[in-house]
Amino acid sequence: MAEFANYYLEFLWQLGENIGRFFSAIFSAISNIFTRDIPDYFFNLGQAVEGFDVLGWITLFLVSIINMALVALILYRIFLAARKYFFIRHKEIEKEELLEEITKLKEQTEQLALEKNKIFSLKLNELNAFSGEIGQIDQGDLDEKIEEGRFSKLISIDRKYLNNPFFVNMSDEDMLSLPKLVKNFTYFAASQMKLYYNQSQIRQFFAGMATSKVIIIEGISGTGKTSLPYAVSKFFFNNALMVSVQPSWRERSDLLGYLNEFTKKFNETDFLKGLYEATYKDDINFIVLDEMNLARIEYYFADFLSIMEMPDTSEWKIDLVPNPEDTDPKNLIDGKLTVPQNLWFVGTANQDDSTFTITDKVYDRAITLQMNQKGSYFDAPVTNPVNLSFDYLESLFDKALSEYAVSQDSLNKIEKLDEFLRNKLKISFGNRILKQIRTFVPVYMGCGGTEYEALDFMFLTKILKKLVSLNLVFLIKELGELIALMERLFGKGKLPQSIEYIRNLQKSV
Repeated sequence: MAEFANYYLEFLWQLGENIGRFFSAIFSAISNIFTRDIPDYFFNLGQAVEGFDVLGWITLFLVSIINMALVALILYRIFLAARKYFFIRHKEIEKEELLEEITKLKEQTEQLALEKNKIFSLKLNELNAFSGEIGQIDQGDLDEKIEEGRFSKLISIDRKYLNNPFFVNMSDEDMLSLPKLVKNFTYFAASQMKLYYNQSQIRQFFAGMATSKVIIIEGISGTGKTSLPYAVSKFFFNNALMVSVQPSWRERSDLLGYLNEFTKKFNETDFLKGLYEATYKDDINFIVLDEMNLARIEYYFADFLSIMEMPDTSEWKIDLVPNPEDTDPKNLIDGKLTVPQNLWFVGTANQDDSTFTITDKVYDRAITLQMNQKGSYFDAPVTNPVNLSFDYLESLFDKALSEYAVSQDSLNKIEKLDEFLRNKLKISFGNRILKQIRTFVPVYMGCGGTEYEALDFMFLTKILKKLVSLNLVFLIKELGELIALMERLFGKGKLPQSIEYIRNLQKSV
């Protein structure tokens, strides 16, 4: 044991000496640069200039300027990198502090709500215990509240449509084709609402409706992201429900509400009310999640992302309460609410320091539109909205799917492109994206667009957006090969958005 101890102490001593010599050598090298090497440089220069001719002096002057500029550039880049690091670190610290403060405030709010519910529960117990002393009127009010059940807002919707069922009465003038719908909407938005969209954007929106129940509109502020679903809803004689997403949202109860165990009442949100009311209607409905990435979408919207993967739409059910009661709303079956097919969720998203990154899980299930510039004014004739039922719109989508199927030639090209992406970039179309392409492209063509325009849009939003998560520094060659392959398969200039996006990635590296 003593021999091992002596060996280990000698080893530690030797290791310490080596580390000391290492740092000493670094310090000595830095010290030599400023105390010995720089004076030597000038001494050597002083001896050398004695033999310089005119051309030598000119060359010395030019080289000196270049060297000083190079040193200044290096110091400037170091300064920029340091400033960027401290700026980003400062922003991240502020963001974390803000999130912590929000979490604390939410916990305090929940605690206060819990205390309020306890007090209310005690009052109810006292009211029941001394019901003989409170008078006939108060007891009648209490009975009426009990009869209403635990979903007061949803039951009020039941009562609203009990004697006044909602049906869309379409006239011959309302039975428009998809190209006519696109054209009429752009005219309606321009003439009636002073909103200017190009027909390509509207084709993408309608084709997106046929492809997914979740549409995300991204872009800079002021480009009309929120106005688009609002205007489409108005065009269909409806009002989109606007729901402002809060940074504190962490779970489904923030979106749907929750059952209060003390009051035995369900705290219903406007989102839940809009979702439930759509079950009574046969028109086209939108719920807009404004600035949806202020909170993590996959947290509060997880239930909807999951059920929409089910091929059988009758299984799109949201659990609200574990145990059903006789007083529950009519369309709440066994404590579950079926998401109606005539309802779309449209989320707007900004991309700045105040928002969360939207994950591939969300992007893959949604159709994403980009709006990065405000629409240009154009003169449009006054155009009225149309009465359109969901069944009629669905029939237009079905007609487009049967008349404008993706060509076999394009499917073969997609397969070759997919093979390149899998082998070179480790990303793939996948079954979900291929299924979406088979729906989006025909409906886009049915709206008056071309097959390659639709494919360009889907390549960009579904595949190429995934490239930003890769280490592009080591993929410059592969990006060039990808551009060459796409132009060879589809033709030069046929996929302009996708090619431009890849070229911008190359420039950013």
